[in-house]
Amino acid sequence: MSLIRKSLVAAIGLVATTSVAAMDNEAFEKAFDTLRNKGASEQLKALQDLRYRWTMESYPGWATYEGYPGVNDRWTDASEDGIERRQQQTRRMLAASRHIDKTALPENQQLDYQLLYQDLLAEVKGFQFPEHLLPVSHMDGIQRNIPSVLNSMPRRTLADYENILARLEKLPALVSQTRALMQKGLKKNITPPQITLRDLPGQIRALIPADPKQSPLLKAFAEMPATISNNQQRRLQQRAFALYHKELVPAWQGMAEFVERDYIPGAKVDTAFTSMPDGLRWYAHEVRDNTTTTLSPEEIHRIGLAEVKRIRTEMDQIIRKTGFQGDFKAFTDFLRSDPQFYHTDKEALMSGYRDIAKRIDGELPALFGTLPRLPYGVKPIPGYSEKSQTTAYYQPGSNEAGRAGVFFANTYNLPSRPKWEMEALTVHEAMPGHHLQIALAQEQKDIHPLRRIGGYTAFVEGWGLYSESLGYDLGLYKDPYSEFGALTYDMWRAVRLVVDTGMHQLGWSREQAIEFFMNNSAKPLHDVTVEIDRYLVWPGQALAYKLGQLKIKELRARAEEQLGSNFDIRAFHDQLLGAGALPLNVLESRMDDWIQSQSTSAAGTTAKPAQAGHISAS
Repeated sequence: MSLIRKSLVAAIGLVATTSVAAMDNEAFEKAFDTLRNKGASEQLKALQDLRYRWTMESYPGWATYEGYPGVNDRWTDASEDGIERRQQQTRRMLAASRHIDKTALPENQQLDYQLLYQDLLAEVKGFQFPEHLLPVSHMDGIQRNIPSVLNSMPRRTLADYENILARLEKLPALVSQTRALMQKGLKKNITPPQITLRDLPGQIRALIPADPKQSPLLKAFAEMPATISNNQQRRLQQRAFALYHKELVPAWQGMAEFVERDYIPGAKVDTAFTSMPDGLRWYAHEVRDNTTTTLSPEEIHRIGLAEVKRIRTEMDQIIRKTGFQGDFKAFTDFLRSDPQFYHTDKEALMSGYRDIAKRIDGELPALFGTLPRLPYGVKPIPGYSEKSQTTAYYQPGSNEAGRAGVFFANTYNLPSRPKWEMEALTVHEAMPGHHLQIALAQEQKDIHPLRRIGGYTAFVEGWGLYSESLGYDLGLYKDPYSEFGALTYDMWRAVRLVVDTGMHQLGWSREQAIEFFMNNSAKPLHDVTVEIDRYLVWPGQALAYKLGQLKIKELRARAEEQLGSNFDIRAFHDQLLGAGALPLNVLESRMDDWIQSQSTSAAGTTAKPAQAGHISAS
């Protein structure tokens, strides 16, 4: 699976189609021919152009989010032939990158080459593992992604609606292809853990209610623009409803029955990812891929234990500050159960998030010299997926597509949505977390479009977690309970290092992981259970948050130490975000160069007045 796609889909909830598609061979070869007989710089630019076009045409759902034209009428080819063709094309692009003389590239293209080559190499290395046989889980898959893609499509003109209908017509074929991959996975014992699939049939059936007007698949036909005449609207709706009853309901109903009858009963019972064929090597690959480090699972486990111990000490200090009489467990039970910490209706919860977001926005210029132009909104997670969805996620917007970014908050089961977590969550998902970082990357004008859409989980989520610590600078966490909430969120990501590696590498059971999480966090049991099941189906992904945060904090501490009074937090943040998302090794090298340049500049600035004063005194 593409590193670009995987990092964004898994890390921040960006919804795309479920498997890597591709241009057909004729189109690919024609584009590939443009690489020939060029100098190094032109070769690199042509390969970037090809990779960008290939990515957008390979991921039609993602292209919709990005506002890329011409592919809104199609889905991904999820057949095994299509998957094999795309893998071969990726290998061709990797080989082409190796033939570029990187020593002949100008300085401003060195980073472009490094990222392109590193991404292609990581993707090709991943082909040794049959990830395509895991196309569906309770966290992602066509039952989750298809409605979001459809509901993000333009719906202004008759042509827009023809595209929506074209996608609906092609949807049964995609369902069939996905089911075939799941069946092959069953035969090879490559499935998500059985325990995590309990909500999957309900997620599928939620797409096909008796009334088509209530289906998430047909939301575009509920309210249609005035630019389309009433007669045209009726014809479009009639086509959609007829297609729904004749094609879509049977396809999805068949998938739900297959999941209940065959997939869940046949799914592997062992929850460890390493229990699958070649699982140890596969998990090690997932760890490297998601963290962009060379740390082993055992090393990460030890880092996690140390972070849990550190954060727990700070939490105990906050408990003493509140004057609470009782131990850590008693205090977390109090936070989980006392009515004062919970909203009693969903709209109040959403209003609370919007209020926090507005308060944050006014404080951002003190920490950032450059802010994105693209706005964002705050919305509830759709009802068809809220039960098994995490606490919140961010969905990127697009100026090209005319769509704002969205911070989605979960309003399911209000007694599991405490007020004391809301500030940290908003900082992470909206501003200055995901929206600021991703929108800034999208708005970069001096980098190739390929880099604007790219993402690395360790950077993207590391920045989101680091942003939570900026809540203090933004005037948040003034209440000791919200301060404890911020520490709970930091602890949440530290616990991930322990339980993810524990379950997949060190033999921990699911129950052990839940117990460790509950003993070291104030997160409610529902949230903890959802989180643990997430780590079971996205092995290694959750490790990236804390490791990315620790690297950013390390770089900031290094800059503060070396620059002293010349350290400028706005300049530091602008430099950190100024090249888009980067692997951690590349980020460290870039920031070290910047620190050195700032040190040299500061030394030159201070040297001149000293010299002038000496001359004047003489």
